[in-house]
Amino acid sequence: MTTKDDEAARIARAQLPPGLRPETLAVRTALAPSQHGEHSEGLFLTTAFVQPDSATAARRFAQMEDFTYGRTSNPTVRSFEARLAAMEGAEAAVATATGMSAILLLIMGLLKSGDHVICSRSVFGSTVSLFAKEFGKFGVETTFVSQTDISEWRAALRPSTKLLFAETPTNPLTEVCDIQALADLAHGAGALLTVDNSFCSPALQRPLALGADLVMHAGTKYLDGQGRVMAGALCGPQHLIADVFGPTVRTAGMTLSPFNAWVVLKGLETLSIRMKAQSEATLAVARWLEGQPAVARVYYPGLASHPQHDLAMRQQSGLGGAVLSFDLRGDTPEAAREAAFCVIDSTRVLSIATNLGDTKSIITHPSTTSHGRLTEAQRLAAGIGQGLVRLAVGLEHVDDITDDLQRGLQALTERRNA
Repeated sequence: MTTKDDEAARIARAQLPPGLRPETLAVRTALAPSQHGEHSEGLFLTTAFVQPDSATAARRFAQMEDFTYGRTSNPTVRSFEARLAAMEGAEAAVATATGMSAILLLIMGLLKSGDHVICSRSVFGSTVSLFAKEFGKFGVETTFVSQTDISEWRAALRPSTKLLFAETPTNPLTEVCDIQALADLAHGAGALLTVDNSFCSPALQRPLALGADLVMHAGTKYLDGQGRVMAGALCGPQHLIADVFGPTVRTAGMTLSPFNAWVVLKGLETLSIRMKAQSEATLAVARWLEGQPAVARVYYPGLASHPQHDLAMRQQSGLGGAVLSFDLRGDTPEAAREAAFCVIDSTRVLSIATNLGDTKSIITHPSTTSHGRLTEAQRLAAGIGQGLVRLAVGLEHVDDITDDLQRGLQALTERRNA
């Protein structure tokens, strides 16, 4: 005879069997449902949680256990953290309001004045600004080095180096770093390696399995997948997530809202199939762009012409991801920028926006948007010229994407022949 306890345990299914594949973890990992047995994870929109008595409240607030206040914990946020951690192969995760706030939490939790960071110079523009400008005010120094030249990372090491930070592939040139080599270098110097995995997501790449200590995410991108909400996260060992970052996020309040957590939690369920479909479409678009006379170069790890193609295929499950960039020909920076604007403005299907990871394809000019706050010297050092165009490929039909790009390239040809 089935008891009520048996029924409750069967409904809850909080304990999953070991050995499940990432695709299954992306659908099933979460906190147990409530007594109502809801099949879709619950959305808990509350700022406070009622305690059974004063003694319990005192213990929970002192030990930061269970649920007490919305800035410190929430069941929906906890489910998102558990699911992302499972997908990354991490012991734990902590959610934040945005990807940039995840980097803010990383630095506030790990570093102090006098500490040193080594960072790829090819990372996202706001990441460069956060390390170089904002944390420079507080005595944390950053050295920027080549994404792909391990000798530059090694030469930049100091006794005060506490953190190596890389995103791979980079935004927007899709440069790929050797995660294992950087991890070995960091650990030999007593430092930690953090990898921004926003472009690949755990559907394609799991940096912790390659030696990284922490994984950072802008969940705003592929984890959500439809351009709806802002979110961020750090994944890693329990002692760092709970003991180092936990107190910082509770005090500083870079908390992910329950609604945003719920949206991204549901986005994770389709992450694998989206990433595979969008990666295949991006490869087709990249190959098409390589054959266009007005295009000087295409940057995409899935192409055999990419300098780190073999490494990318090993690290990224044999797929190149869903972002590419391409340089348009131009005799001067002004001419190159005019060409980029012409192509972008002549499209009719692609969205002109600065986000990526959406089901809708997005085209943008990095030099004046995502990297617009950098100096021209910083942009050139990162290889970002005025003729560079970034395309984040969505789920439209590939032929409609290439037709739209052809419309832009044709408009450029007509302008130059006029």
